[in-house]
Amino acid sequence: MKADKQRTFDVFGVGNALVDILAQVNETFIGMFGLKKGGMMLMDAPEQGQILQHLESQSLQLASGGSAANTMVAIAQSGGNGVYCGQVAHDLHGEFYRRDMQRAGILFPVELAPEAALPTGTCVVLTTPDAERTMCTHLGISTSLQEDAIDWSLLAECRLSYVEGYLWDAPGPRAACVATFEQSRRLGVRTAFTFSDAFLVDRFPDDFQRIVREYCDIVFCNADEIRRYFKDESLETCVRRIGDQVELAFVTNSENGCFVVERGTVHHVSGFPVWAIDTVGAGDAFAGGTLYGLTHGYSPQQAARWGNYLASRVVAKIGPRLAESSLPERDEILSSQPN
Repeated sequence: MKADKQRTFDVFGVGNALVDILAQVNETFIGMFGLKKGGMMLMDAPEQGQILQHLESQSLQLASGGSAANTMVAIAQSGGNGVYCGQVAHDLHGEFYRRDMQRAGILFPVELAPEAALPTGTCVVLTTPDAERTMCTHLGISTSLQEDAIDWSLLAECRLSYVEGYLWDAPGPRAACVATFEQSRRLGVRTAFTFSDAFLVDRFPDDFQRIVREYCDIVFCNADEIRRYFKDESLETCVRRIGDQVELAFVTNSENGCFVVERGTVHHVSGFPVWAIDTVGAGDAFAGGTLYGLTHGYSPQQAARWGNYLASRVVAKIGPRLAESSLPERDEILSSQPN
């Protein structure tokens, strides 16, 4: 079994491979379609198509997305590297996805599925003037990801695996999640899991509890998700309780920074003041910066500070990720004293 310093890659990510379609809308637009503002709704192609029809006059931005994919790109922009596994189709969106991940510096080894009834998954991200994002997701062929599509020899070359909770919505990807955790254990690769969204915590409470207790070295979640996870409105209580289940946890709390729970001890790491215009991708960027720090020898608190910085940069712009690397600021922030 290889030591971490002998492994080729920092992080092995597994998630829903979705092309993000980004649009700026007003509150009326959200109400017109009966959407739950700030949430993520799963919908079929015709439902999503109706929304896109009403956006035809806009200039829409595309990005290779999915929560874990955004995190992997943030790792690369921090100076790290990684492997990402997610299923796309052999169509225009799938080709765009593969090229975009390659340009970002992430190895994307999963074959494009032959053209079939299911297209590459897409997520229409609607951002209102208050910076809230509402996501309308058609999972498409991403739900066909199977564990036999994952190259375990590449996992063996990674220091840490990272799995997103969004995969829990379909049996195949769910099995791929569990297989990734089990293979990580076998190969001596540390495991990280992100809850992804509060609605998933509500839908799969027993599964998430089991996964955290049985497989996870590291957990990422936000304040709302951890309250739902423990069914307790006291954030302070929930943060303490997660320390009883997992070795290391990161709980983000919007502009208030985050909590780092390390072997039961809670630390607070302050955020960076910023004027937010679009919150999409903030949690993904936080996880990417934090994972970069953890896989490059920094303490959890130092890593979380870099994660907070990347999140603050992302919310100050439109779109789920930064357009450029963050190397100029990295060393200064990672070497500074967290507070």
